[in-house]
Amino acid sequence: MKKEYLLLPAGFMWMGVGIMLTIMAFRWLATASHPLPLAATGITAGVFVYRFGFLNIAQKNIDRIEALPGKRCFFSFMTLKSYILVIFMMTLGITLRHSAIPREWLSIIYNGIGLGLALSGIRYFKSYLRLRPLRF
Repeated sequence: MKKEYLLLPAGFMWMGVGIMLTIMAFRWLATASHPLPLAATGITAGVFVYRFGFLNIAQKNIDRIEALPGKRCFFSFMTLKSYILVIFMMTLGITLRHSAIPREWLSIIYNGIGLGLALSGIRYFKSYLRLRPLRF
């Protein structure tokens, strides 16, 4: 697989997980007594998570993918360390969902992480389009 194509599964993974988490958060907010302050807090957190956390991580991963020599395996869009981190984050998310923390409060975390991931996913697609511009 050409290395520029590795940007697509990475982008879809970041964007897909981000959208999934954000949808879960807004479903929880649909039953909250005061959803707007919680939603606004989560969205604000998401912008901060994107700008001061995931943006740098995504860019380092994009730079790593672009520097890969030759054709690579489909699964090399992430490093082994990243796969381990994903397993840890999934476990943490499942643990939080099954904890006694009210879902309304969890929605702030899920919105923050979800929006940060989704916005970072866009960065992968922009990098892909820079390497392989659309031709009409």
